[in-house]
Amino acid sequence: MNETGQAEAPDALLLMATGCPHCPTVLKGLRELANSGLIGKLETVNISEQPEVAQQYGVRTVPWLRLGPFELDGLRTPGELRQWAERARSPEGMDEYFRELLVAGQLHKVISIVRQETGHFDSLIRLLSDPGTALQVHLGISAIIEDFAGSESLQKLVPRFGELSRSENPRIRTDAAHFLALTGSADAIPLLQRLVDDPDAQVREIAEESLAGLQPEK
Repeated sequence: MNETGQAEAPDALLLMATGCPHCPTVLKGLRELANSGLIGKLETVNISEQPEVAQQYGVRTVPWLRLGPFELDGLRTPGELRQWAERARSPEGMDEYFRELLVAGQLHKVISIVRQETGHFDSLIRLLSDPGTALQVHLGISAIIEDFAGSESLQKLVPRFGELSRSENPRIRTDAAHFLALTGSADAIPLLQRLVDDPDAQVREIAEESLAGLQPEK
């Protein structure tokens, strides 16, 4: 945060290469953002001259850009660059970043990011709570949560899944029932017991199955 309470402008690192057709366009757009104060420090590296930098970041194609917390590759228009620079100053920016990665099929990258900082679950839950979230993104988030099944990080999310279980959308309540079971936490039991009486048949079915998996056999 700066003195006015606003998030700092993100720094940018652009990896380019000699002969790259799209690199000059991205560089021009970034310089415009730097001149307007939307990004802070702008660093460029020609990986034709410094290939070790590409190896450091695992980069195989250029242009490649790290803009705040985001890693973006390929041609990006000035408008897109401005949009990502603005997103980098907002907590909700990660929502859109994860959405783009999952649409692109980069599930493992999202898992890696969340493993490094489990606070990013907030973004995933915001996406889950949006009925307009695309099915591909929705399935990707489900796979991520399943990857964390039984973990302490997931157990801490029982209250958040409880919020999802009160959604007006039955699909979201069904997901909540499944995710509550994946936490492996006894704290999820009262929430699932309430869902057993849900007006939607599928919600009731998943809640019953989830509850059976959490409650000890008598």
